[in-house]
Amino acid sequence: MGQEHVEARRSLGFEIRNPQRFAHNMARLVEEASKASAVLLRPHATSPTHFTLHDELAPVLRTLTHLQRAWVQQPHKVLEAQVALWNNSLELWHSSIRRLTGLKTWEEKPIAISVSPDPRFQHPAWSENPYFDLLRQSYLITSHWAESLVDTADDLDPHTRNKARFYLTQIMNALAPSNWVFTNPELLHETFASDGENLVRGMQLLAEDIERGSGRLKIRQTDATQFEVGQNLAITPGKVIYQNAVMQLIQYEATTEQVLKRPFLIVPPWINKYYILDLSPEKSFVKWAVDQGQTVFMISWVNPGKELAGKSFEDYMHDGILEALGAVQQATGERAIHALGYCVGGTLLAATLAYLAATRDNCVKSATFLTTQVDFSQAGDLTVFTDEEQVAAIERDMARHGYFDGHKMAAAFNLLRSNDLIWPYVVDVYLKGQTPLPLDLLYWNSDSTRIPAANHSFYLRRCYINNDLSQRRIQMGGVTLDLSKVITPIYHLAAREDHVAPARSVFAGAQLLGGSVRFVVAGSGHIAGVVNPPAGNRYQYWTDGLPGGELETWLEAAREHPGSWWPDWQAWSEAQDGRHVPAREIGGGRLTPIEDAPGSYVRVKS
Repeated sequence: MGQEHVEARRSLGFEIRNPQRFAHNMARLVEEASKASAVLLRPHATSPTHFTLHDELAPVLRTLTHLQRAWVQQPHKVLEAQVALWNNSLELWHSSIRRLTGLKTWEEKPIAISVSPDPRFQHPAWSENPYFDLLRQSYLITSHWAESLVDTADDLDPHTRNKARFYLTQIMNALAPSNWVFTNPELLHETFASDGENLVRGMQLLAEDIERGSGRLKIRQTDATQFEVGQNLAITPGKVIYQNAVMQLIQYEATTEQVLKRPFLIVPPWINKYYILDLSPEKSFVKWAVDQGQTVFMISWVNPGKELAGKSFEDYMHDGILEALGAVQQATGERAIHALGYCVGGTLLAATLAYLAATRDNCVKSATFLTTQVDFSQAGDLTVFTDEEQVAAIERDMARHGYFDGHKMAAAFNLLRSNDLIWPYVVDVYLKGQTPLPLDLLYWNSDSTRIPAANHSFYLRRCYINNDLSQRRIQMGGVTLDLSKVITPIYHLAAREDHVAPARSVFAGAQLLGGSVRFVVAGSGHIAGVVNPPAGNRYQYWTDGLPGGELETWLEAAREHPGSWWPDWQAWSEAQDGRHVPAREIGGGRLTPIEDAPGSYVRVKS
């Protein structure tokens, strides 16, 4: 049996080929690790306020303490879960012994089964090799045990239960055997095949990414050297025609001789950069809309510094949307405008429409919301980070800097899908030593932007915690915002697999509006469900009547359509006003272009 293990090890490549070179690389690894540690500690040594680990870990520890107290109150359930864990572990141990002695073959049904195909364990050795199969199944058994402890705990309010489930999931994701060199067959093979060169290279990349993050790890998800905004991203031709402290307004060049009479203003979220809607030309919603005869205007939000700490949600309405509407009217000579808001940009647009309704201004004749929440009673996974304790900690941090750091926002979004956006890159980049593939969407995802302290505090408290917008408890410009007074025709898009703005939440908010709403559900998630060009022929979308009742009932009656929702939106847009006029000159002879698109605001790095 010993010879069989030697042969199995050799077949997997677990043999040091050049011991001298391997030893040399291990020494280099220690040296590179010390450099990475120095880069990590340098900012904290020079600026004590940079170190906020207490605020970040306190909610985790407090939540797990609540969970522990709940377990103490129900020892019988803890004992049942523990016995189940012991029984499964013992059965796995016996199964592994049978395999090692040749009494059981690997084709037999395993003790622990993944709910769905798990990309972490795709390598054949995870099931064919007894050692790695034991590690994999032990991990899955323990993960299921941890989940059961949360799900069966009494005396936990729903928010604490969600947080406990989230934090335990993060812990279990981090402890997966796929994330460690000596418990991952692929990493072992790579390490022995390169005599440890992969680990040296990975440690060098780790030090570079900590330095890029100014003392925090900014995970390398793509080859950033292959992209540049204005060169191969955000390259739809246009000009910045207006700017102020919080935004630049871009007007794009027409590509058709005739354009729709009603100009089109896009309000993107300010928690990310606008060019998610203008990626490479084949994925650009902006370019596609221009080619359909839309006169497209885009708000590009500032990447703020401390000097803009006091810019509020209301300032973003006045200095952002309202001033942009005025500039569009100047540039086109048109009073009636179609406006689109994406994510939090849509939340602000909804508030603005309520403000315009209260002030009897009907300049926005039709509007589109993309994955937009206005009722936060069923908000998504981000609620894990938005309770009183955590928002207070965020506000303390923002008081020191004047803004919410974009890197922290990116980290929060990455944690929501850590097995997709964190751990695969830890393995591939820092352990295999590989440079990731150039992917435009992941470059955008890592190109974070800051948020003014006043704006972010308002959004977290008044929307996520208090849900004030849906309850008519917000005043702006001296008027109360009432969404039921918004009678503007609306195209309302939700994404079926959205974890940021869940379709149920978007559906509930759509029912608060007072006008006609065309509700559409797109396949996929918060980004892919929106950025889905027709040429790709991917996913699908569902349409039915006005939103009402429960989303599940609406979906049962809805009609499914293959492909992108973009043409459906264009048809709806033309149905609101199908008149055409000659293509417009940028600025309309009334506003002088300031600079070429994409402008300077979007180029500012965090």
